[in-house]
Amino acid sequence: MTTPEGGTTAAPGEVRADRPAPPRKDAPARPLRRGPADPVRTLMHHHQELCARAVDALEIAAGLEAHGVTDRTAARFRHRDVFSLAEELYARVPRAAPDAAPAAAPYATAPARRSRTVCGALQLLPGAVCVAAVAALASVATTTPAVRTAVGASGLVLLALAVRLGVRSGPLRLRHGTGPRTAGLWVCWTAGYAVYGDWLLGQLLAGGPDLPHAAPRAAVAPAVALAFALAPAAGCAHWFTVRGRRVLAASRGLEELAARVRPLLLAATLLFLAALAALLLGAEAVLGRGDVSTPVAAAALGVLLFLARLLAVHGFPEAAASGLASAAALEALALALVLIARLPGLPPLGVPVEALTTAAGPAAVPAVACTAAALGLLVYGLRALTGACAHWPAPSGPAEAHRP
Repeated sequence: MTTPEGGTTAAPGEVRADRPAPPRKDAPARPLRRGPADPVRTLMHHHQELCARAVDALEIAAGLEAHGVTDRTAARFRHRDVFSLAEELYARVPRAAPDAAPAAAPYATAPARRSRTVCGALQLLPGAVCVAAVAALASVATTTPAVRTAVGASGLVLLALAVRLGVRSGPLRLRHGTGPRTAGLWVCWTAGYAVYGDWLLGQLLAGGPDLPHAAPRAAVAPAVALAFALAPAAGCAHWFTVRGRRVLAASRGLEELAARVRPLLLAATLLFLAALAALLLGAEAVLGRGDVSTPVAAAALGVLLFLARLLAVHGFPEAAASGLASAAALEALALALVLIARLPGLPPLGVPVEALTTAAGPAAVPAVACTAAALGLLVYGLRALTGACAHWPAPSGPAEAHRP
């Protein structure tokens, strides 16, 4: 189109070729995407051995949880919880074909039944040995002190061997290594204090003991009850283990698993406490009643030993040893304070122990020590035993067959 000035204008919809196009603004560059497009692949390579050896997704979930992977961590891998993440890892990692050995499982019923019978007999053995030792001591009550000492020492050695056999089999057998070697020392101390500690503390408070003429007086009824308590402890531990694995298989998240396991732990502890109380009452009815606080101290010690073994069986032996060590330390501290109070200028140090024993008897010291330690282990167990890794069996193999 021609204008009066002699120029031309572009028709509507027509673009003039001689006018330069406006400069285009460069689009903002997209940030480079770092990391792999598949975030699960990195995790899969990191846990390649775990995923390849797993027999199902639950084992992978337990392993991930043991390595610190939580539901919040799983959300970064685009999964709602650890269990769904474990299912994807199990589905994506190739593994060898299973052996044909499980086909012979129906024929293993009879050996398994015999094994359970043997385990049950071994768990009743400490009680039988303890009763035999008490009977042997009663039969030599009129003999010389040397004979009584020899019989008592022999009974203690046999009882220790019987307890060791009982805890090395069945539900109380450690599946995650041996644990701290000092744990056995704390068990021996607390058990020995339950038998002779009340007598020793009473002698110290009275200014004794007059050695070597003082004859130690043992608390027989609590010793017999605690020896027989190994069998109900194994039963309660087995019940908790079986129910815990069922809850693990049915849970869809760590929070759900924790919410369902905590009542199981409390129920197992109360069930064992009820069985131990029945044993203590029966032993006192047969062998005679001691101090009022003696059965309370024995019950507290029994619950402490049960919780410590339960934690050790499920992979927390260090915490179990710490709980036992704290109880032993409190009992030793009470004895030490009484001795230190004999020094000039230090009698006030023994006042707390004297006041406690005056109010509730010498057995109040182990009752307080073991109750405090047991409550600490229970609180720890309510957090530690609610994880997936605490309820998955340790891998069995040639190296595991000889572990205690």
